[in-house]
Amino acid sequence: MKKLIYLSLSVCLLASCTKDITSLNEETKKPANVPAGTLFSNATRNLSDPLASASVNTDVFRFVVKHWAMVTYQDEVQYDFTTRFIPRGWWNTMYRDVLNDLQNSSTLIAASTLADGEKNNKLAIIDALQVYTYSILVNTFGNIPYSEALNSEILFPKYDDAKTIYTDLMSRITADISKMSSASNGFTSAEDLLNKGSMTKWIKFANSLKLKMAMTLADVDNSLAKSAVEAVNANAISAASENSIFVYLAGSPNQNPLYVDIVTGGRGDYVAAKDFVDTLAKFADPRLSKYFGTNSSGLYKGGISGAVNSPQSDYSQPGSKVIAPDAGNIFMDYVGMEFYRAEAVERGYSIPGTANEHYDNAITASIIYWGGTAADATAYLANPLVNYATAAGNWKQKIGTQKWIALFNRPYEGWTELRRLDYPKLSLPVAAKSGFPVRLTYPDLEQTTNGDNYTSASSAVGGDKVETKLFWDKF
Repeated sequence: MKKLIYLSLSVCLLASCTKDITSLNEETKKPANVPAGTLFSNATRNLSDPLASASVNTDVFRFVVKHWAMVTYQDEVQYDFTTRFIPRGWWNTMYRDVLNDLQNSSTLIAASTLADGEKNNKLAIIDALQVYTYSILVNTFGNIPYSEALNSEILFPKYDDAKTIYTDLMSRITADISKMSSASNGFTSAEDLLNKGSMTKWIKFANSLKLKMAMTLADVDNSLAKSAVEAVNANAISAASENSIFVYLAGSPNQNPLYVDIVTGGRGDYVAAKDFVDTLAKFADPRLSKYFGTNSSGLYKGGISGAVNSPQSDYSQPGSKVIAPDAGNIFMDYVGMEFYRAEAVERGYSIPGTANEHYDNAITASIIYWGGTAADATAYLANPLVNYATAAGNWKQKIGTQKWIALFNRPYEGWTELRRLDYPKLSLPVAAKSGFPVRLTYPDLEQTTNGDNYTSASSAVGGDKVETKLFWDKF
């Protein structure tokens, strides 16, 4: 009887093995092809999120520039960027989630049958955003994979020299500008989450990006910076209406990361930093009430960076405009351009207007953006501590201090300008684990998976330390 049972089981198993089960391997929920516009949209969102985020796992620069402090956990405030693998996350997001999607979108568009004008516009827009992203990586790490990056056949890409990359990026954005035309379409307003399909604004964006990158090079290659700024200034952003802003939505899942982290996630341990609040109060800055709320006693009070600031209710927390679900994230704006123009005039570049005029324009535009009025700006600029003619220090200190204030909630930008202009002078946080970080160290995985190239790059930049200055950071 047992033999019959075994025989029956064998027949059944043999029969089951002849059934075609290959359909089980079909990924029915994964599209075979992703539209180029969708890839572009996804890349733009993936670029905006970490720049806007306050997560200690993602973006630590609000603590580095001393705009925010923490209530209890002080690791990141004290410059511990390795426990949570912050360099790895920043690196992976830029390469994998942004640059890779942009490259795939570009490949699809290049192979499409679009009319030449539209194709050229889309390819130029994508490349401009790639240039923007690569500039972030260079400004964060120094030498990085570039010429061999994004090549699936090269598993261990070499690191290219940072200045060489920057020079090439300048050439690329120049070529992008020449290819853009408002006479043809670009991405649709639904695909273009930054400029809503406006080629006019993309042209402004590209010219502004070139101006911005040129000013970053000013201390190391003044001749190149001067010629580039003078060439694009007239076509760079010259009004707030031309700003490039990623606008989040009020509904999930497209809300601003600050809202998701602080409101939805209940993360209540972010407070204003004392250095920042005290400066705003000293200057009677009308943005103080926009940037932060009052504490339980109705006062504006900042916490000491690196120290426990408890109870939380004793300190000011981010204001309602900062953590609104539909708050925008600025990629390029009039405020930044006017500060660059003020600096350019001081450096002797041939552009219209005085440094004082551009300085005043930048501050006024910032105050109005945050909900203040022209009258507020006029009163603020009349303050001898703020007025360009009477404010303390040289032009770098005057512009650097006011730019530090205006770049609130744009932490990566604030960090870059703080390193570039060297003002204001910030003290180290309590129990700092290093000197002031002027770069992030390379990701830990690069050390283990791309060891030879990592070692060469570390040596080339002068040591894989946060205190190692980038090539453009001369002072």
